[in-house]
Amino acid sequence: MIYKANLRPAWLVLLMLLLCAIALILLKTSDLKPIVTTQTEKEKAAKTDFMKFKNAVENENCFKCHGQSKYSYQNKETNKNVSKRMYSEVIINRELFYSSNHREFKCTDCHSEDYGAFPHNGNLRMEAIATCIDCHGGDEKYAKFQFEQIDTGFMASVHSEKHSEDFTCWMCHDAHTYKINARNTSILKETITYDNLICLNCHADIKNYQLLTDKVNPNILQKHEWLPNQASHFTNVRCIECHAKNEDTLVVAHHVVPKSQAVRKCESCHSQNSILYASLYKYQVSSQIQKEGFVKGLLLGNSTTIGPDQSNTLNIISFIIFGLTIFAIIIHAVLRIKNNHPHES
Repeated sequence: MIYKANLRPAWLVLLMLLLCAIALILLKTSDLKPIVTTQTEKEKAAKTDFMKFKNAVENENCFKCHGQSKYSYQNKETNKNVSKRMYSEVIINRELFYSSNHREFKCTDCHSEDYGAFPHNGNLRMEAIATCIDCHGGDEKYAKFQFEQIDTGFMASVHSEKHSEDFTCWMCHDAHTYKINARNTSILKETITYDNLICLNCHADIKNYQLLTDKVNPNILQKHEWLPNQASHFTNVRCIECHAKNEDTLVVAHHVVPKSQAVRKCESCHSQNSILYASLYKYQVSSQIQKEGFVKGLLLGNSTTIGPDQSNTLNIISFIIFGLTIFAIIIHAVLRIKNNHPHES
């Protein structure tokens, strides 16, 4: 008696396997809750217990006025207690300060010690404020952050060339709140949003923009109408990727180029060895590899896809399809062999 294998076409087997895999993925992802960045109890405590930070007691002499919307003092002329509204420009959020890079600093490390007297001398407003390079330049402790290279790039940028020396680091980076976001989060979109908001603080706010120029602030959306899928680019790509000269060794480029030199070719980003892989994305992959190991970090990291649409789900589906394809080929080969060599009994 001859038994013949009841074969199905290989494409039908593959299709069934793919449908099952996709169904499982959809069921799994439908049960997932939105990713929410939660704070640990330690982080929550740090925000409420500011006094544990170095120099916090001394800094509170400033925060008791500059850390809230109003301040009080005794008028020596009338001998009365007076409450005044604090100007919003000089209100410093304690929470943001103590989560910033400078949280261990004294206020008087950057500001004159003469501010210790109240009322403050009006001439103190004219004092020169130190820049990043004034404190960190030539210091081996901070060599890994490459402040000298950043300063060189900034001095060659349109920000430096078109504006006076008053355009310093603090025009973009508030010394009271600034933090290196790219090194403090593994979520790429958080870094992109944080960096882009630095640019938009001037380029989308006419009040800040006209502190430097009398020109009309251009409409960002209109100027980028040529950009395909504009919303996706704005939320998934940093402004500096297209508007700055990328440096392979820097996470954040400061050499902002004239608008005529901005990137406008799709292949500049959507190709291998693209400019998107020159700084932040390369840094994210390297960090993921160090944390997870080469294979896991490279293949399953958050920044393995070059371009505005990054999704680990797509990576997982690709691996599943590849694996199922190999599996289907093996099954097909085995069934063909059995069909060509039937068993007799």
